[in-house]
Amino acid sequence: MQPGQILARGVLRALRDLGMSGLPEMPLRPRLRADVMAIGRKGEIWIVECKSGRADFRADRKWQGYLEWCDRYFWAVDADFPLDLLPEETGVILADGHGAEVLREAPHCPLAPARRKALTLDFARRAAGRLHMLSDPRPGLLL
Repeated sequence: MQPGQILARGVLRALRDLGMSGLPEMPLRPRLRADVMAIGRKGEIWIVECKSGRADFRADRKWQGYLEWCDRYFWAVDADFPLDLLPEETGVILADGHGAEVLREAPHCPLAPARRKALTLDFARRAAGRLHMLSDPRPGLLL
């Protein structure tokens, strides 16, 4: 597993404990894929980008493009990450391969209803496709 995938696993476990359902590697549009996208019980959508270190963070030039695809945006980092690099207008999650905790809540910026509906349907279809792959791994199914 890559460092970002390890962080994502811990984030997904923590989100589940918060009553959210998450998917790793959620495509949003061409060349834009969230490390983790999660939907809460009331339909709130979070995106969490996992950064394994300073170089990984500095190489990410498209993070602001994620803001229009979620109600809340978080960074997930490990205990060694320099937190002062992360923009103050975003949430912060401290994570490892076993779990995570929210250090700084992300501001709530509600999605437009049409975008929320489209994202929710895409999330559901992608989750169903991945579940189907577990029982029928033939090529061509939606991932």
